[in-house]
Amino acid sequence: MTLVSIITPSFNQAAFLEECIQSVLGQDYAPLEYLVVDGGSTDGSVDIIRRYSDRLAWWVSESDAGQADAINKGLQRAKGEIVAWLNSDDYYLPGAIAQAVAALQRYPEAGLVFGDAITIDPRGRQLNQLQFGDWGLEELMGFRIICQPAVFMRRDALVRAGYLDLNYHYLLDHHLWIRIACLAPIRHVPQTWAAARHHAGAKNVAQAERFSQEALRLLAWMGAKPDLTTHMAARRRIIEAGAYRLSARYLLDGDKPGPALLAYGRALIRNPRFALQHWHRMIYAAASLVGGKSLANLYYRYKKPSPRPNVPPLKENG
Repeated sequence: MTLVSIITPSFNQAAFLEECIQSVLGQDYAPLEYLVVDGGSTDGSVDIIRRYSDRLAWWVSESDAGQADAINKGLQRAKGEIVAWLNSDDYYLPGAIAQAVAALQRYPEAGLVFGDAITIDPRGRQLNQLQFGDWGLEELMGFRIICQPAVFMRRDALVRAGYLDLNYHYLLDHHLWIRIACLAPIRHVPQTWAAARHHAGAKNVAQAERFSQEALRLLAWMGAKPDLTTHMAARRRIIEAGAYRLSARYLLDGDKPGPALLAYGRALIRNPRFALQHWHRMIYAAASLVGGKSLANLYYRYKKPSPRPNVPPLKENG
């Protein structure tokens, strides 16, 4: 059987950490090694980790240089042929690891596989279903974002790509996926593997504007990378539209409707059809800007897709 290594980076996430750990240790797959890299938490996280220490391959609680450094620390210690990381506020759904291993065996050429996911609120209640497509390098370059906890990699592809870049703090995962996709195909599997939690302390909520800035930085990186020159030349306008569309989305999440509308405008100039896939977000931003925030919120909730009924119910915390 193929050894799988899972790494959980954690820092002051005691409210969610135990559910994350249980979701890994409760998987129906073996052999499995689990490594937890804590950044020196002071909120009781270490006590939670100690309770499970006899089932962990390795854990540490010490200061680090940020999320990428913590994840790399675990990945570089991992021995598995298949590796992944699961942030401490997310969790795996039952059967996720076994299904991912089966997918990588089915696609021996793939450097990574990614499944679908759900989003949940702080109490574990489902918010939305995230469904992806048969995306590859071109879609990733166009800022089609896949859900990080639903990604599993071959360790050799990760090593060849060079691990996470410590210079990226927000789209560090997407940067890595692009580098892996330059080396090997990636494959989507239409199975729901993970739950990604949205809460006030999550980076994509608390620091949405910085995600926006890093999207444009990633665009500049792609333009300067020799391996991507041909792709950039052939699809520059849609790639730029994707960067500005993603930037606008994060700005909107950060309650900055004015800058979000400007970014959507830049996306529209480059590729109207692609940008208009977010037309309901544009209406929400415009309504928010002119003071109709309550009406905008009502409209946006109405336009959001409903969760698919075939996702198993989740337990609530507390």
